[in-house]
Amino acid sequence: MNAPLHVWHPFTQEALDPPPLRITHAQGAYLYTADGRRILDAISSWWTNLHGHCHPAIMSAIAAQTQKLDHVLLAGFTHDRVEELAACLRKILPRELTSIFFSDDGSTAVEVTLKIAVQYWQNVGRPQKSSIVALEHAYHGDTVGAMSVGARSAFSEPFRSFLFPVHRVHSAYCYRCPVGKTRATCDIDCVAQLARLLEEKHAEIAAVIVEPLLQGAGGMIVHPQEFLQRVRQLCSEYGVLLIADEVLTGFGRTGKMFACDVAGVVPDLMCLSKGITGGVLPLATTVCTEEIHRAFVSDDRGRTFYHGHSYTGNPIAAAAAVASFKIFENEPVFDRITAITKIHQQRLAAIENHPAVADVRSIGTVAAIELRADDPGYFSRLRPKLYEFFLNAGILLRPLGNVIYILPPYCITAEELHFVHDRIAASLAHIPEWSAPPRAQAAPRA
Repeated sequence: MNAPLHVWHPFTQEALDPPPLRITHAQGAYLYTADGRRILDAISSWWTNLHGHCHPAIMSAIAAQTQKLDHVLLAGFTHDRVEELAACLRKILPRELTSIFFSDDGSTAVEVTLKIAVQYWQNVGRPQKSSIVALEHAYHGDTVGAMSVGARSAFSEPFRSFLFPVHRVHSAYCYRCPVGKTRATCDIDCVAQLARLLEEKHAEIAAVIVEPLLQGAGGMIVHPQEFLQRVRQLCSEYGVLLIADEVLTGFGRTGKMFACDVAGVVPDLMCLSKGITGGVLPLATTVCTEEIHRAFVSDDRGRTFYHGHSYTGNPIAAAAAVASFKIFENEPVFDRITAITKIHQQRLAAIENHPAVADVRSIGTVAAIELRADDPGYFSRLRPKLYEFFLNAGILLRPLGNVIYILPPYCITAEELHFVHDRIAASLAHIPEWSAPPRAQAAPRA
């Protein structure tokens, strides 16, 4: 008899991590386990779920679509759902962004965007503009191009020979200011490094890619709005494209539909995924200006954008996305977002002076607490202790090393959100114990 096929779980070290929990069903803000537990999904299942698990409107739209059209290639064909989704996006996107390229997930949206940016300059006769600028602490996905523009880390180290070089510039990480300023005395001095780079090398730079206002996997780092505004100004001044990776920040996470809206900035290209279907099915888009799109329309086939994915614009995923947009229209979603924002601000203010807390930060529905640790970063010894503590309390939180963050679905109630914050506050008493280095083992006696 053949052995059962082993399921290899992402971001998991089987030699150290606990066995995976078996989830049998989900509803609203909760996941239900095979052993009868109920777990509050306080990170929206990796930042995807907007309206709660198994929202009836999305489930009904998926069921109806399965009876009409399951899938058709989007090369040379189209269908009602993808066109309806494009119309929904048109209502909320900046008017300057007029062309939409569909793909599968956040990483592929980034790959598409990078390729469009580089080929655009080739198509307009400036092939020397081919390099990319990215921020410190960046994360844009795990495919090769996305890893290349992400910060170098243990995640990407085995593949360093695959990664293309990028220009790396300061991020606006105010707690760990790269230029040694405090927020009270800062004039967004960290952007000066980008300004010098563009002044010197703009003729060879195709684009600057940023996670607008919130760097997610890098530690839930919240940027001042002025940082993004200055980056936009510099890109315009030096003729460089601005790419906004809104895979995490899109669809209300930062308080408005897009983080760029919060800062009043319009990028040249934008990546969207995660919440686009309400967090139910994989789907992604890259959107860009008409000027960029027009550079690919030609009787010269060499200027075609030769990129695609088998499930591009899948009708069932598109139906889920359309249903999610209708929830924004029919339910008080932004009232829920505002309520979450206020609770985060209130609860973070109550713990910001705790001796275990180094920094607190929030934007919209996202709250983060950076803990004091002598081993800060993703591999901090605090992480497994915190993860276990929260699971035992019935909450799904996946700390980024010594950074605890909350990123809930919008359906979470005030009582449920306070419960999450209460458990985080309770965890702080354990930080000195959990952060202590392991004791050296005594040598055995002869």
